[in-house]
Amino acid sequence: MKTIQLRRYVLVDGTYDDFIAWFNKFMPEVRPARGFAIEFAYGIRETNEFVWAVSAPGDAAAFAELEASYLASPERAAAFAGQPERVASKVITLVEEV
Repeated sequence: MKTIQLRRYVLVDGTYDDFIAWFNKFMPEVRPARGFAIEFAYGIRETNEFVWAVSAPGDAAAFAELEASYLASPERAAAFAGQPERVASKVITLVEEV
C-alpha cells in the first residue's frame, strides 16, 4: 500500500523557469532522501501552473508522519534557504488510484 499526494501550484508571474530549475535541482534528491517517491511532475507554461505527485509507503497517517519529518528536515531547509516565494497558490490533497 502507498499513499499519494497531488500538489497543484499556480506560480508567481515571471518565475516559471526559475521554479522549474529549482525543482529539478532539489526535489529529486530531497524528497526521496526523506522516504518519498516523486510519481510525476508536469509544468504548464501557458497558465503558469505546476502539478506533481509524491508518494510514500503506508496509509494516510504514515504519510502525515513522514511529511511532518520532511517539513522539519535540514535537507528541506537547505533547499528553501534564500529562495523567493514562487508559488502564488496551491492545492494539496491525497488522491487514490482508480
